[in-house]
Amino acid sequence: MTTIADRTVLFADLRGSTALFESLGNAEATSVVTHCVSALSAPVQRHGGRVVKTLGDGLMAVFAAPHDALEAALEMHEVLERIASRGSERGASPGLRALKLQVALARGELVEMAGDCYGDAVNVAARLLDHASDNETLVTAEVLSELPLRLRARFRSLDRLTLRGRVEPVQVSVVGGRRSAADAAATQFSGIAPVGHEPDGLRLAWNQVARAFSGQQMPIVLGRNPQSTFCVDDSRVSRSHARIDWHGGVFQLADLSYNGTYVRFADGEIVSLRRGNCTLHGSGVIGLGRSPNEPDAATVAFEVLRLADTQASATVDPR
Repeated sequence: MTTIADRTVLFADLRGSTALFESLGNAEATSVVTHCVSALSAPVQRHGGRVVKTLGDGLMAVFAAPHDALEAALEMHEVLERIASRGSERGASPGLRALKLQVALARGELVEMAGDCYGDAVNVAARLLDHASDNETLVTAEVLSELPLRLRARFRSLDRLTLRGRVEPVQVSVVGGRRSAADAAATQFSGIAPVGHEPDGLRLAWNQVARAFSGQQMPIVLGRNPQSTFCVDDSRVSRSHARIDWHGGVFQLADLSYNGTYVRFADGEIVSLRRGNCTLHGSGVIGLGRSPNEPDAATVAFEVLRLADTQASATVDPR
């Protein structure tokens, strides 16, 4: 039987499962990942949704109401956190404790046929996962507009993002995400961001390309995809490798890749981001996939611009 209806689509993806297979071996890692995905399915059922299919280390589900989908997403994060916490108490593999969850929601007209679902909202939700950082839930404007005020207040806008294979940008908002240990390390080892007036912009440079962005132009995506806001055409760079947001008066860099993102600040200290985030301040170099200290690394120089400063700092040579 084929039905057509408005539905909210949820995609959830576990990140960090590769490390489990390296540390535990195929059999045990498969058991752990299967257990986690099964546990993530329970909130879907509790909030009136239907799991359409599991996807290795993730799942796809549909809901009639957007608020039910969001409540399920928020509970999923809590479920994974409890699993990791219990594992930590029992001395489980660091790989289990490092598991993170990304969730994306989109809403639109779907065709439901033979137990599967098809439609633009399915494609949008699946591709939104490329832009999600650790423990984040991303939603489209169609989902956000249907949420009650108490839930909408928890979101901040990421503006319009260009998704892989899609011509028209999509309005996206984010809920969740916490200040990570990497962010704390950036502050501890690389100096505290200047207190006072907010930055006026951010300059990025790669090869012969240099562009300046204001906070109003955020978020920007760095990646190999020609549709990325700042394209770095290097085979070692992921299609959507990292995202820079404007939040709380600072520029925040979030790693979206499997190979990691590295930040070398002006004092030489390097912060390694593995699906984490840190605050950009001063000037430095961003290594995409490799440390900026490696001679063949793909690097983007950055400089936080403060027009009120009496002397602008020079852009770091990305080589």
